[in-house]
Amino acid sequence: MNNYNQLLNNFETLKLEKMKEYYPKYVDFATKNNKTLTEALLDLTKKEIEYRDERASQIQITVSAFPFKKELEDFDFDYQPSINKQEIMELNNLGFLERHENILFVGPSGVGKTHLATSIGITAAKKRYSVYFISCHDLITQLNKAHFENKLEARIKHFCRYELLIIDEIGYLPVDKQGANLFFQLIAKRYEKHSTIITTNQTFNKWGEVFSDTVLANAILDRLLHHSTVINIKGTSYRIKDKLEHLEDVKIQNELA
Repeated sequence: MNNYNQLLNNFETLKLEKMKEYYPKYVDFATKNNKTLTEALLDLTKKEIEYRDERASQIQITVSAFPFKKELEDFDFDYQPSINKQEIMELNNLGFLERHENILFVGPSGVGKTHLATSIGITAAKKRYSVYFISCHDLITQLNKAHFENKLEARIKHFCRYELLIIDEIGYLPVDKQGANLFFQLIAKRYEKHSTIITTNQTFNKWGEVFSDTVLANAILDRLLHHSTVINIKGTSYRIKDKLEHLEDVKIQNELA
């Protein structure tokens, strides 16, 4: 076996996948440009590091359980003029995570709350923050199950380890008093330690009805709102927009027929 093939085998043995892939293309380039050994190794290791960072980011995105992969560049800010684009872009810089602050997206169904929450979550995952996305209903179900099995403390600890927890769709389904109490315990444990993003279709004065207990609802809001940014979205549902666009296309096609 010649030295060239031995080197490729060494890359494989050391699990330097990107260096093995890149090296054959790089040899001629390095020779033509008179690269020193140090420069060549720097270029090759840089490729390997970039590859590993990208792979780690993709793994983090996968384990975060996002409902879809949509980023801010996919969001139609023109359709929702009530949203301050600059404010959202600033939140996407993730400074709120370092300050352990929360974000609450409030608005009717279909206006883009989940899209925005997911986009910021994906940005955080790419930066290697631990992120987890879960609907409010699924979260309460898990907490109730853990409570019944005498494993509540461990389950709350599990959700508290995430640097960013995204809780989607608060208010779409009612929460009984026990569920509200369990939810409060989780929010209280995360308070001023890690960040939480909330999406809700209910204004805060309706949360007493959502959680079946005004006192608990106020206690939850107190901890969520203390260090937070609230984004109120007023606009038409994207689902209605898509439907109207489809109907307009059908109308045009019928007129041309």
